[in-house]
Amino acid sequence: MSDHDVIRMVNQIAQFFAPYPETDAVEGIHDHMVKFWPPAMRRELAALVHGSANTPEALHPLALQAAQRLDAPPPLP
Repeated sequence: MSDHDVIRMVNQIAQFFAPYPETDAVEGIHDHMVKFWPPAMRRELAALVHGSANTPEALHPLALQAAQRLDAPPPLP
């Protein structure tokens, strides 16, 4: 999948969650990616966010926050 497609898709998810409170929106975007995106797509987005690839277009601010959590361990209950 191209970088453009991955960014477009995560930005669409971010637009859906944009009306939610910021914390809930970031959590919702992250959860969606973990549940429905294959590991390869998550790795590709993580590479874009963490600078090992060129970002051809801007990520929605909520999408960026959620993507930055992809490498973080899940929070404790």
